[in-house]
Amino acid sequence: MKDNFKLLFIGDIVGRSGRKIVRKYLFDDDNKSRYDFVIANVENASHGFGLTLKNHDELISYGINAMTSGNHIWDKKDVFAFIDESPCLIRPYNYGRDVPGVGYRIYDDIIVINLLGKTFMPYTFCPFVAIEEIMGEIKNKYNIEEKIVFVDFHAEATAEKQSFARYAARLGVNCVIGTHTHVMTADETIIESKCAYLTDVGFCGSKQGIIGMDYETSLKRLMTSIPQRFEIEMSKPYILNACEIEFSKNCAKSINRISFEYSMDEDEESES
Repeated sequence: MKDNFKLLFIGDIVGRSGRKIVRKYLFDDDNKSRYDFVIANVENASHGFGLTLKNHDELISYGINAMTSGNHIWDKKDVFAFIDESPCLIRPYNYGRDVPGVGYRIYDDIIVINLLGKTFMPYTFCPFVAIEEIMGEIKNKYNIEEKIVFVDFHAEATAEKQSFARYAARLGVNCVIGTHTHVMTADETIIESKCAYLTDVGFCGSKQGIIGMDYETSLKRLMTSIPQRFEIEMSKPYILNACEIEFSKNCAKSINRISFEYSMDEDEESES
């Protein structure tokens, strides 16, 4: 693998506004050329819930190399028609072996793993047991000193994310980034001098929304407890939350948060 490797991980892409700001960031000053590999969480990319084939192909065209997901991966039922054929889509490994899709993918320099947490999340088998199983499989097939092992840990509870990251680092994982809450945390660190960590990378979408969704419908649901159909917030500006991690060989050397904010004009809106 390369002596120096630079990875970009993009937080949960929420609907059309999220896709627009991702496109803008990656193509602005050709930002994508700064990175050796780009990963994005896409479980909310199609109107906030799930992923369609059209949006899957659109995001690949932006230069995204791997797509992780989470508990909303099954929300668009047509995902079952393409998840097994996708070259880059990953669903949480701990849904089980008989579930469509794959829970990790192996690339030339990096192994990308997706796991769901346990606390306040749908029932799946234990992510701590799952990462042991995955690392055992990987170590039987590869010299993991020659690959970066990355985990998107899609979970709710901060304590679970922190505990998981330390546990995974001791098994040989080189990067654990949390997703799901859509709110970026400010606790980036390097665990045991080798594993980059951030509790939550945040999201991509309208800055004016409630974790990407329309304020009025979010407020009504919270005040009345009556189910509401959520709509994507499309008001500007849009914001991209991401982080970039630099590795020397497979040891994480730095992790930096990115918050890119932009108000698109009408011409740019029509192009994206």
